[in-house]
Amino acid sequence: MFTRRRFLESLVAAGAAVPALRDHALARVVSANQAVAGRSPDDVAQDEDFWLDVQQAFTLDRTIINLNNGGVSPSPRVVQEAMRRYLEYSNTAPVYTMWQVLEPEIEAVRRRLAASFGCDPEEMAITRNASEALEIVQLGIPLERGDEVLTTNQDYPRMLTTWHQRERRQGIVLKEIGFPVPPPSQDDLADRIERAITPRTKVIHVCHITNLTGQIFPIRKIVRLARDRGIEVIVDGAHAYAHFPFTRDELECDYYGTSLHKWLLAPHGTGFLYVRKAKIERLWPLMAAPPEMNGDIRKFEEIGTHPAANHNAIAEALTFHEGLRPERKAARLRYLFQRWAKRLGAQPKVRILTPYDAAQSCGLASFSVEGLDVNKLVAFLWDKHRIIVTPITHKEFTCVRVTPNVYTTIAEIDRFGEVMEEVVRKGLPA
Repeated sequence: MFTRRRFLESLVAAGAAVPALRDHALARVVSANQAVAGRSPDDVAQDEDFWLDVQQAFTLDRTIINLNNGGVSPSPRVVQEAMRRYLEYSNTAPVYTMWQVLEPEIEAVRRRLAASFGCDPEEMAITRNASEALEIVQLGIPLERGDEVLTTNQDYPRMLTTWHQRERRQGIVLKEIGFPVPPPSQDDLADRIERAITPRTKVIHVCHITNLTGQIFPIRKIVRLARDRGIEVIVDGAHAYAHFPFTRDELECDYYGTSLHKWLLAPHGTGFLYVRKAKIERLWPLMAAPPEMNGDIRKFEEIGTHPAANHNAIAEALTFHEGLRPERKAARLRYLFQRWAKRLGAQPKVRILTPYDAAQSCGLASFSVEGLDVNKLVAFLWDKHRIIVTPITHKEFTCVRVTPNVYTTIAEIDRFGEVMEEVVRKGLPA
């Protein structure tokens, strides 16, 4: 077996410069963890000394305040270096080094992801992003003309586009329901979905947490009410996995797709698809696979030549995530959200569209300001203050989305709050 030790020895023998596997920043994170052992996640969430050590693990431009980590996040240095090592080694003789040496190591990554999600490795496919993972299910699940798919009008646009294409191509029916932001409760969300079910409903497609306002849905309740009626549930977890702690068994879902370059901080262009083992055989892959792979989760990875470096470096991102402790990470993200949101929410013209309830939100949240154009506001924040946030324009509301991450400092959050308070008081400059 070609072990990591042999891999490194081969690089040395070839005269390559091998980067250190353990940098000082990662050592600081390990030391910081030891210093807060035994303390509650909520307590650690406010310990700036601890998070300062975590922040040193990243290579960032601190002249920019990046509060748009919902699209894609920077990876820690240790993840970047792992990917760089794999890519450099791949290029020494890719038909051997990439295909025969590095590509088989995807199985170790599969086992790590499955353990984290709480499923069998034979139910875990590694994809390039949440869109690919979800479209595999959306386009591969058997449906007939007239069958109904139920979703919300706040689901991710690419996923809605996929269903609309299938609607045009095959005559299925897509039903989109609305809900207020924020909703009265999670029960209200489940009730809205239940009321929209008809005898022709075959699939419910729902976000675990929405990309617009960070609303967390009651997935288990929705799955149970659907399963009682023989309806399939596809869960879009693009913003949920590694954002806050949960396992497959807490959701009870059969299909789950996510990106790993958001909250896991894995290399850009990585994701996973979970399919319950009993469902694999009847689900068609996005790209063709031979019939002998019908029951094999790997049929969803048949995409042709691709780099092994990206998916192998997921293992380093998992190690970093687990080292932080998922509960601490979620507590920190909630603390950052509530710090800026409660400050702005005290302003009479500001409306926070994300619940403070920990069961319904975490680090991704949105707000609106009466009388302000969101696109002009976002442009002003960038042009004048180098603060990156996201404008959201939905047919039922507009807002600004704010998504810090574990490397975000309190000073950056407070600077954002200070600038926004001034904007609310004085308005945008002409």
